[in-house]
Amino acid sequence: MEAVNARSRPPSDELSTPTAGKNPTVPKHTVRVNPTVRKAVIPAAGLGTRFLPYTKAVPKEMLPIVDQPVIQYVIEEAVNSGIDDILIITSRHKKVMEDHFDRFPELEAALLDMGKVDEAEQVRRLSDLADIHFVRQGEALGLGHAIGRARSHVGDAPFLVLLGDDIMHERAGVLPGLLRAHERTGESAVALMTTDDPSSYGCAAVQPTDDDTLVRITGLVEKPDPEDAPSNLAIMGRYLFTPTIFEEIERTEPGVGGEIQITDAMVRLLERESLHGFVFGEGRFDTGKKADYLRCVVEMALERDDLGPAMRAIIADVARRENLLG
Repeated sequence: MEAVNARSRPPSDELSTPTAGKNPTVPKHTVRVNPTVRKAVIPAAGLGTRFLPYTKAVPKEMLPIVDQPVIQYVIEEAVNSGIDDILIITSRHKKVMEDHFDRFPELEAALLDMGKVDEAEQVRRLSDLADIHFVRQGEALGLGHAIGRARSHVGDAPFLVLLGDDIMHERAGVLPGLLRAHERTGESAVALMTTDDPSSYGCAAVQPTDDDTLVRITGLVEKPDPEDAPSNLAIMGRYLFTPTIFEEIERTEPGVGGEIQITDAMVRLLERESLHGFVFGEGRFDTGKKADYLRCVVEMALERDDLGPAMRAIIADVARRENLLG
Protein backbone atom coordinates (compact mmCIF):
# COMPACT_ATOMS: atom_id res chain seq x y z
CA MET A 1 0.00 0.00 0.00
CA GLU A 2 1.44 3.35 -1.04
CA ALA A 3 0.02 6.59 0.29
CA VAL A 4 -0.56 9.77 -1.64
CA ASN A 5 2.46 12.00 -2.09
CA ALA A 6 2.69 14.30 0.92
CA ARG A 7 3.41 17.37 -1.22
CA SER A 8 -0.21 18.06 -1.93
CA ARG A 9 -0.37 21.54 -3.45
CA PRO A 10 1.78 24.65 -4.06
CA PRO A 11 2.47 26.96 -1.11
CA SER A 12 -0.23 29.49 -0.29
CA ASP A 13 0.56 33.17 -0.77
CA GLU A 14 -1.28 34.05 2.43
CA LEU A 15 1.35 32.49 4.69
CA SER A 16 4.54 34.37 5.49
CA THR A 17 8.02 33.01 6.12
CA PRO A 18 8.68 32.31 9.83
CA THR A 19 11.35 34.13 11.79
CA ALA A 20 14.77 32.56 11.19
CA GLY A 21 16.22 30.60 14.10
CA LYS A 22 12.88 30.07 15.85
CA ASN A 23 11.22 27.52 13.60
CA PRO A 24 12.75 24.03 13.75
CA THR A 25 10.46 22.80 10.95
CA VAL A 26 12.25 24.52 8.08
CA PRO A 27 15.59 22.98 6.99
CA LYS A 28 18.47 25.41 7.42
CA HIS A 29 19.89 24.93 3.95
CA THR A 30 20.13 22.51 1.07
CA VAL A 31 23.48 21.37 -0.29
CA ARG A 32 23.44 19.26 -3.45
CA VAL A 33 26.56 17.23 -2.64
CA ASN A 34 26.04 14.53 -5.28
CA PRO A 35 23.52 15.19 -8.07
CA THR A 36 23.22 11.50 -8.98
CA VAL A 37 21.67 10.58 -5.60
CA ARG A 38 18.15 12.01 -5.32
CA LYS A 39 16.23 9.40 -3.30
CA ALA A 40 16.31 8.21 0.29
CA VAL A 41 14.66 5.28 2.06
CA ILE A 42 13.74 5.43 5.76
CA PRO A 43 12.89 2.05 7.37
CA ALA A 44 10.40 2.84 10.14
CA ALA A 45 8.33 -0.30 10.63
CA GLY A 46 9.73 -1.53 13.95
CA LEU A 47 7.66 -2.05 17.09
CA GLY A 48 9.70 0.19 19.38
CA THR A 49 9.50 -2.20 22.32
CA ARG A 50 12.20 -0.36 24.28
CA PHE A 51 9.77 2.54 24.74
CA LEU A 52 6.69 0.63 25.86
CA PRO A 53 4.06 1.49 26.97
CA TYR A 54 4.33 4.77 24.99
CA THR A 55 4.93 2.94 21.71
CA LYS A 56 1.88 0.71 22.09
CA ALA A 57 -0.14 3.38 20.31
CA VAL A 58 2.46 5.89 19.07
CA PRO A 59 5.36 4.98 16.72
CA LYS A 60 8.83 5.39 18.22
CA GLU A 61 9.67 7.62 15.25
CA MET A 62 7.06 10.06 16.57
CA LEU A 63 8.81 10.54 19.92
CA PRO A 64 9.05 14.32 20.41
CA ILE A 65 12.35 16.16 20.45
CA VAL A 66 10.77 19.10 22.26
CA ASP A 67 8.03 19.87 19.70
CA GLN A 68 9.22 18.02 16.60
CA PRO A 69 9.15 14.22 16.10
CA VAL A 70 12.28 12.18 15.51
CA ILE A 71 11.22 11.22 11.96
CA GLN A 72 11.05 14.89 10.98
CA TYR A 73 14.67 15.44 12.00
CA VAL A 74 15.65 12.43 9.89
CA ILE A 75 13.78 13.75 6.85
CA GLU A 76 15.23 17.24 7.27
CA GLU A 77 18.73 15.74 7.39
CA ALA A 78 18.09 14.15 3.99
CA VAL A 79 16.55 17.32 2.56
CA ASN A 80 19.50 19.42 3.75
CA SER A 81 21.79 17.13 1.73
CA GLY A 82 19.85 17.65 -1.49
CA ILE A 83 17.46 14.69 -1.34
CA ASP A 84 14.00 15.50 -2.71
CA ASP A 85 12.32 12.07 -2.93
CA ILE A 86 11.84 10.03 0.26
CA LEU A 87 10.22 6.63 0.79
CA ILE A 88 9.28 5.66 4.34
CA ILE A 89 8.81 1.94 5.07
CA THR A 90 6.05 1.67 7.67
CA SER A 91 3.68 -0.89 9.18
CA ARG A 92 -0.06 -1.02 9.78
CA HIS A 93 0.01 0.81 13.12
CA LYS A 94 2.01 3.83 11.94
CA LYS A 95 -0.45 5.84 9.89
CA VAL A 96 0.12 8.81 12.20
CA MET A 97 3.44 9.40 10.39
CA GLU A 98 1.57 9.82 7.11
CA ASP A 99 -0.81 12.24 8.79
CA HIS A 100 2.07 14.30 10.18
CA PHE A 101 3.40 15.09 6.70
CA ASP A 102 -0.01 15.58 5.10
CA ARG A 103 -1.91 18.86 4.77
CA PHE A 104 -4.32 19.91 7.57
CA PRO A 105 -6.20 22.87 6.05
CA GLU A 106 -8.63 23.18 8.97
CA LEU A 107 -5.77 23.60 11.46
CA GLU A 108 -3.97 26.02 9.16
CA ALA A 109 -7.14 28.13 8.81
CA ALA A 110 -7.77 28.09 12.55
CA LEU A 111 -4.21 29.26 13.25
CA LEU A 112 -4.55 32.06 10.71
CA ASP A 113 -7.85 33.14 12.29
CA MET A 114 -6.01 33.41 15.62
CA GLY A 115 -3.29 35.49 14.02
CA LYS A 116 -0.70 32.72 14.44
CA VAL A 117 0.83 33.10 10.99
CA ASP A 118 4.23 31.57 11.85
CA GLU A 119 2.57 28.50 13.36
CA ALA A 120 0.32 28.08 10.32
CA GLU A 121 3.36 28.25 8.04
CA GLN A 122 5.19 25.74 10.23
CA VAL A 123 2.32 23.25 9.89
CA ARG A 124 1.87 23.79 6.16
CA ARG A 125 5.55 23.42 5.28
CA LEU A 126 5.57 19.86 6.64
CA SER A 127 3.91 18.73 3.42
CA ASP A 128 6.46 20.60 1.31
CA LEU A 129 9.69 19.27 2.80
CA ALA A 130 10.09 16.74 -0.02
CA ASP A 131 8.14 14.27 -2.12
CA ILE A 132 7.35 11.82 0.69
CA HIS A 133 5.90 8.38 -0.05
CA PHE A 134 4.92 5.48 2.19
CA VAL A 135 4.87 1.72 1.72
CA ARG A 136 4.15 -0.96 4.33
CA GLN A 137 6.57 -3.74 5.10
CA GLY A 138 3.72 -6.16 5.81
CA GLU A 139 5.75 -8.52 8.01
CA ALA A 140 8.58 -7.76 10.42
CA LEU A 141 11.23 -9.69 8.49
CA GLY A 142 14.26 -7.56 9.24
CA LEU A 143 16.04 -4.45 8.01
CA GLY A 144 17.20 -6.14 4.83
CA HIS A 145 13.64 -7.07 3.93
CA ALA A 146 12.43 -3.53 4.70
CA ILE A 147 15.05 -1.98 2.40
CA GLY A 148 14.15 -4.52 -0.27
CA ARG A 149 10.59 -3.17 -0.28
CA ALA A 150 11.98 0.02 -1.83
CA ARG A 151 13.21 -1.60 -5.03
CA SER A 152 10.35 -0.60 -7.33
CA HIS A 153 10.47 2.98 -6.01
CA VAL A 154 14.24 3.42 -6.20
CA GLY A 155 14.77 1.72 -9.56
CA ASP A 156 18.31 1.57 -10.96
CA ALA A 157 19.74 4.60 -9.16
CA PRO A 158 21.95 4.85 -6.04
CA PHE A 159 20.05 5.81 -2.90
CA LEU A 160 20.48 6.64 0.76
CA VAL A 161 19.10 4.69 3.72
CA LEU A 162 18.50 6.53 7.00
CA LEU A 163 17.30 4.57 10.02
CA GLY A 164 14.17 6.22 11.37
CA ASP A 165 15.22 6.37 15.03
CA ASP A 166 18.78 7.67 14.53
CA ILE A 167 19.31 11.44 14.54
CA MET A 168 22.60 12.69 13.13
CA HIS A 169 23.56 16.20 14.13
CA GLU A 170 24.67 18.52 11.37
CA ARG A 171 28.18 18.68 12.87
CA ALA A 172 28.69 14.97 12.17
CA GLY A 173 28.57 15.57 8.40
CA VAL A 174 27.44 12.00 7.77
CA LEU A 175 25.28 12.29 4.65
CA PRO A 176 27.64 14.73 2.90
CA GLY A 177 30.47 12.30 3.71
CA LEU A 178 28.60 9.34 2.22
CA LEU A 179 27.59 11.31 -0.86
CA ARG A 180 31.17 12.43 -1.48
CA ALA A 181 32.40 8.86 -1.01
CA HIS A 182 29.99 7.65 -3.67
CA GLU A 183 30.95 10.49 -5.99
CA ARG A 184 34.59 9.44 -5.61
CA THR A 185 34.16 5.67 -5.90
CA GLY A 186 30.84 5.16 -7.68
CA GLU A 187 30.06 2.38 -5.18
CA SER A 188 28.30 1.82 -1.86
CA ALA A 189 29.31 3.39 1.44
CA VAL A 190 28.19 3.26 5.07
CA ALA A 191 28.66 5.45 8.14
CA LEU A 192 31.12 4.10 10.71
CA MET A 193 31.78 5.20 14.28
CA THR A 194 33.90 3.72 17.06
CA THR A 195 32.00 1.80 19.71
CA ASP A 196 32.74 0.19 23.06
CA ASP A 197 29.94 -2.33 22.50
CA PRO A 198 30.45 -4.15 19.17
CA SER A 199 27.91 -6.80 20.17
CA SER A 200 25.11 -4.31 19.44
CA TYR A 201 26.13 -3.43 15.87
CA GLY A 202 27.48 -4.66 12.59
CA CYS A 203 31.26 -4.21 12.81
CA ALA A 204 33.67 -3.73 9.92
CA ALA A 205 37.16 -4.95 9.05
CA VAL A 206 38.78 -2.02 7.25
CA GLN A 207 41.81 -0.82 5.32
CA PRO A 208 42.92 2.83 5.30
CA THR A 209 42.76 5.05 2.21
CA ASP A 210 44.45 8.35 1.38
CA ASP A 211 41.49 10.11 3.03
CA ASP A 212 41.44 10.05 6.84
CA THR A 213 37.65 10.00 6.90
CA LEU A 214 37.30 7.17 4.37
CA VAL A 215 38.19 3.49 4.79
CA ARG A 216 37.78 0.47 2.53
CA ILE A 217 35.66 -2.24 4.13
CA THR A 218 36.99 -5.76 3.67
CA GLY A 219 34.60 -7.67 5.91
CA LEU A 220 31.53 -7.35 8.12
CA VAL A 221 30.30 -9.22 11.19
CA GLU A 222 26.82 -8.71 12.63
CA LYS A 223 26.77 -8.20 16.43
CA PRO A 224 30.01 -10.06 17.21
CA ASP A 225 31.23 -10.96 20.66
CA PRO A 226 33.78 -8.30 21.67
CA GLU A 227 36.69 -10.72 21.35
CA ASP A 228 35.58 -11.65 17.82
CA ALA A 229 34.95 -8.14 16.50
CA PRO A 230 37.15 -7.30 13.48
CA SER A 231 37.49 -3.70 14.75
CA ASN A 232 35.76 -1.20 16.99
CA LEU A 233 34.20 0.53 13.95
CA ALA A 234 30.46 -0.08 13.79
CA ILE A 235 27.81 0.78 11.20
CA MET A 236 25.71 3.63 12.52
CA GLY A 237 22.33 4.13 10.91
CA ARG A 238 23.27 5.63 7.52
CA TYR A 239 23.96 3.84 4.24
CA LEU A 240 24.40 4.72 0.58
CA PHE A 241 23.73 1.78 -1.70
CA THR A 242 23.99 1.12 -5.38
CA PRO A 243 20.95 -0.77 -6.73
CA THR A 244 23.05 -3.96 -6.70
CA ILE A 245 22.09 -4.32 -3.03
CA PHE A 246 18.55 -5.32 -4.04
CA GLU A 247 19.83 -8.42 -5.85
CA GLU A 248 21.86 -9.42 -2.80
CA ILE A 249 18.90 -8.89 -0.45
CA GLU A 250 16.83 -11.25 -2.60
CA ARG A 251 19.58 -13.89 -2.40
CA THR A 252 20.09 -13.53 1.35
CA GLU A 253 18.63 -16.30 3.50
CA PRO A 254 16.79 -15.40 6.71
CA GLY A 255 18.98 -15.48 9.80
CA VAL A 256 18.28 -15.30 13.52
CA GLY A 257 14.57 -14.84 14.21
CA GLY A 258 13.73 -15.44 10.57
CA GLU A 259 14.91 -11.94 9.64
CA ILE A 260 16.86 -10.90 6.56
CA GLN A 261 19.85 -8.96 7.87
CA ILE A 262 21.18 -6.10 5.76
CA THR A 263 24.68 -6.92 7.04
CA ASP A 264 24.44 -10.38 5.44
CA ALA A 265 23.40 -8.80 2.14
CA MET A 266 26.32 -6.38 2.39
CA VAL A 267 28.75 -9.27 2.89
CA ARG A 268 27.46 -10.69 -0.39
CA LEU A 269 27.76 -7.24 -1.97
CA LEU A 270 31.47 -7.20 -1.08
CA GLU A 271 31.98 -10.13 -3.46
CA ARG A 272 30.81 -7.96 -6.37
CA GLU A 273 31.91 -4.41 -5.64
CA SER A 274 33.92 -2.36 -3.19
CA LEU A 275 32.32 -0.95 -0.05
CA HIS A 276 33.67 2.08 1.78
CA GLY A 277 33.06 3.54 5.20
CA PHE A 278 32.81 7.20 6.14
CA VAL A 279 34.23 7.51 9.67
CA PHE A 280 32.78 10.14 12.00
CA GLY A 281 33.25 10.77 15.69
CA GLU A 282 30.27 12.61 17.20
CA GLY A 283 26.77 13.87 16.71
CA ARG A 284 24.75 10.62 16.68
CA PHE A 285 21.70 10.12 18.88
CA ASP A 286 20.08 6.69 19.05
CA THR A 287 16.62 7.80 20.10
CA GLY A 288 15.58 4.16 20.50
CA LYS A 289 17.64 4.15 23.73
CA LYS A 290 16.07 6.07 26.59
CA ALA A 291 19.25 7.74 27.87
CA ASP A 292 20.35 8.78 24.39
CA TYR A 293 16.85 10.05 23.62
CA LEU A 294 16.91 12.27 26.70
CA ARG A 295 20.38 13.53 25.80
CA CYS A 296 19.11 14.41 22.33
CA VAL A 297 16.18 16.39 23.77
CA VAL A 298 18.49 18.35 26.06
CA GLU A 299 21.10 19.11 23.39
CA MET A 300 18.56 20.11 20.75
CA ALA A 301 16.74 22.35 23.25
CA LEU A 302 20.02 24.04 24.22
CA GLU A 303 20.61 24.99 20.58
CA ARG A 304 17.26 26.75 20.17
CA ASP A 305 17.02 30.52 20.50
CA ASP A 306 13.66 30.26 22.26
CA LEU A 307 14.65 27.55 24.76
CA GLY A 308 18.44 27.66 25.16
CA PRO A 309 18.66 30.26 27.98
CA ALA A 310 15.90 28.61 30.02
CA MET A 311 17.42 25.15 29.54
CA ARG A 312 20.83 26.35 30.70
CA ALA A 313 19.28 27.77 33.85
CA ILE A 314 17.41 24.50 34.49
CA ILE A 315 20.53 22.38 33.99
CA ALA A 316 22.58 24.65 36.25
CA ASP A 317 19.90 24.46 38.96
CA VAL A 318 19.71 20.65 38.78
CA ALA A 319 23.52 20.38 38.81
CA ARG A 320 23.73 22.48 41.98
CA ARG A 321 20.89 20.62 43.69
CA GLU A 322 22.34 17.19 42.88
CA ASN A 323 25.90 18.33 43.68
CA LEU A 324 27.06 17.31 40.21
CA LEU A 325 29.78 19.93 40.03
CA GLY A 326 31.81 18.47 42.88
